[in-house]
Amino acid sequence: MDRTYIASALVFLIVLLLLWIFCVKRRRSGALLAGKAKKTLSGVKEDEEFHSDVQTTVFENLRHRQMQEEHYEETKSTTTTVVNQAVLKSSDNSKVSSGLNMSISDKNFDHVDALKTNRFYKNKHVEILAEKFKSTDEVSEAMRRAGLEHCNLIFGVDYTASNYNQGKKTFGGKYLHKIDPDCLNPYQLVIQVLGKTLHSFASDGSIPAFGFGDMRTKDRSIFALNTNGLCSGFEDVLKIYNQVTPNVHPSGPTNFAPLIYQAISIVKATSEPKHKYHILVIVADGQVTSEQATIQAIVDASNYPLSIIMVGVGDGPWDTMDEYDHKLPARKFDNFEFVDYHKVTSNTSTPDAAFALHALKEIPDQYREIKDLGYLSN
Repeated sequence: MDRTYIASALVFLIVLLLLWIFCVKRRRSGALLAGKAKKTLSGVKEDEEFHSDVQTTVFENLRHRQMQEEHYEETKSTTTTVVNQAVLKSSDNSKVSSGLNMSISDKNFDHVDALKTNRFYKNKHVEILAEKFKSTDEVSEAMRRAGLEHCNLIFGVDYTASNYNQGKKTFGGKYLHKIDPDCLNPYQLVIQVLGKTLHSFASDGSIPAFGFGDMRTKDRSIFALNTNGLCSGFEDVLKIYNQVTPNVHPSGPTNFAPLIYQAISIVKATSEPKHKYHILVIVADGQVTSEQATIQAIVDASNYPLSIIMVGVGDGPWDTMDEYDHKLPARKFDNFEFVDYHKVTSNTSTPDAAFALHALKEIPDQYREIKDLGYLSN
């Protein structure tokens, strides 16, 4: 009886001990799970706060950028409007809208204001202004009233071999120097348009004309188109060009420096009592290969009353020349201008006037700077 009682008591105690151990382990396990759950919830909350902060920062940055862009567009719109109002006048005092949505009648357009407001030419809406000029005579008159008094022309013609394949898109696949009595080539058109526009400003009508990039001169020198002297007016330049070109053997590479230094020599020779103002027109189908030499020549030319207009003919590309003016170092005045002939004449009803305007748009301003520098006599 006593042994049975003792055994039962021991079993009971063992069961109680096992139950106690089980409860303790369960409680500890629950505490661990609760801790992990709390940590997980805390981590989720931290992650949510982090992502929320990131989203807020990104949104603020985007909004800040958007506000900057809105401010830029507003400033650009305001600037364009002010410039356009200075250039284009309306007789009924109607507001001039910015951008392309302009409607100004020809009788209200002031060509003199257009040329005096030179900043207009440096924005992308110059094509609007070009449409207001119906002829090269109008461009000539506007330049005269804007302050240009006289100028002398010098022509330089590119005879590099690339002229053979640079007319695939813009000249029906033909050689850019092809002489055809029924169709003027780009070189002839440039000479004709600029010659016609500026002939009334010439002091004696004489025009030096040179070629470069052929088999004989390559990139080292130039040759005179007229071996008997100067050309008498732009018509004579065209006549001599038509006679000489079929016998020229194209080569390369392209270097404007010899031509620019020749133009400087011509200007220096007209020194009674001071140098006369000249415009050197370089007509070429390709970009400069002797870049450093050409840059130095342009810088040196700024010491004289000489403006340089480079007219690109043919397919291009012209991206390097578009940026060429901006890459030039400091000069006495901004004496270089590049014009893509095909680009400025393609989408206009008056291609000659449009080209003349694009090519000569900075000339009145350059002429004033040259006078201020004291390069010209009174």
